[in-house]
Amino acid sequence: MSTGFAIALIGAALATALAGCGSAWGVGVAGQAAAGVVSEDPAQFAKVLILQLLPGTQGIYGLLVTFITLSKVGLLGGAPAVSMDTATGLAILAACLPIAIVGLVSGLHQGKTSAASIGIVAKRPDQFGKAMLFPAMVETYAILALLISILSVSNVPV
Repeated sequence: MSTGFAIALIGAALATALAGCGSAWGVGVAGQAAAGVVSEDPAQFAKVLILQLLPGTQGIYGLLVTFITLSKVGLLGGAPAVSMDTATGLAILAACLPIAIVGLVSGLHQGKTSAASIGIVAKRPDQFGKAMLFPAMVETYAILALLISILSVSNVPV
C-alpha cells in the first residue's frame, strides 16, 4: 500500500469519525433535554424526538463522503488505487476535511440548539414549527460542507 493511498483512507476515516462524533454529541445533548420534557409531558414525544434527531444528519453526511471516497479509490468496486501518489492522497484528505470538521462542530452546536428548541416545545407546544427553524439554520452549514466535500472528492484525479 502506498503512502498516498493510506492518506486518502485517513481522510475517509476522518469524515466518518469526526462527523459521527459531532452527531453523537449533539443527539446526546438534545436527548437529555427531550427526556426531561417527555417525563413531564409524554404527549410531546414525537415533537421532541424530531428535534433530537436533527443533529444525527452530520454523521450520515460524513458516512456518505466516506463511501464516495472509498469508491473513488477503488475499495467499493473496481481495482484499488493502492499505488496512489502522496499528492493525490493529500488532495483526497483535504477534500474530506470540510465535512469532517464542520460535521463535528455543527453536530455539537445543532444539538445545543435543538435542546433549546426542545425547551420552546416544552413551554409552548404550538410553536414547534418555529422551534424547528433554529436547529435547521445550523444544518445549512453541514449541508454546505457536504457539498464541498462531495464536489472536491469527485474532482480529484486518481
